[in-house]
Amino acid sequence: MLSEKKELGLYNNSVKSQTDMEIVRDIILVTIPPLIVFLTSFFLLRNMIRNEQEKRRQEIILQANRTVTPIRLQAYERLVLFLERISLESLIIRVHTPGMSAAQLHSALLSNIRNEFEHNLSQQIYISPQAWEVVKNARSNIIKLINTEFEKVSEKTTGIEFSRILLEKIMELEKEPTKAAIEFVKSEAARLIM
Repeated sequence: MLSEKKELGLYNNSVKSQTDMEIVRDIILVTIPPLIVFLTSFFLLRNMIRNEQEKRRQEIILQANRTVTPIRLQAYERLVLFLERISLESLIIRVHTPGMSAAQLHSALLSNIRNEFEHNLSQQIYISPQAWEVVKNARSNIIKLINTEFEKVSEKTTGIEFSRILLEKIMELEKEPTKAAIEFVKSEAARLIM
C-alpha cells in the first residue's frame, strides 16, 4: 500500500508537473505572438516616424534654400558692383571734375569709397566670412594705394596729374585689388548656384 501511495504521489506529481508545463506552454503560446506583433509594429512605426521627420527636415531646408539663395546671390551681385565702383579707373572717372586739385581728388576718392562701403556693409550677412574679408582687403588696398601716392605728390599737383599717377600705379600692379576680389566673389557665387 505504501508503494501504491508512493506511485500515486509520483503520478500526481507527474500529472501536476505536466499540468504546470502545459500552463507555461500555453502562456508562452499566448504571449509570444502578440509580443512579436507588438515589437514589429513598434519598430515599423518608429522607422516611419523617423522617415517622416527626415522628410520634413529636408523640406524645411529646401524651402529655406529657395528663399535664402536669391538673397545671397543678390548680395554677391551688390558686392561685385561695389568692387567695380571702387576700382580706380571707375572711381576716377566718376569723381574727378575739371579744376580739382590733387587734395580735393584725394578727399573725394576716399569719401566715395567710404560711402560705397557703408552702403554695402549689410551684405556681409549673406556671404561667407572669407568673401567679406577679401572685399574688405580690396577696399583697404585701394585706400592704401591712394594715400601712399597722395603722400608723394606736392601741394600744387592737379587732380589730372594725380589721376594719371594713380592709373600708372595701378597698371604696374600684377593684379588690381578689386579685380582679384571680384574673381573671388564670382567663384564663390558660382559655387552657391551649383
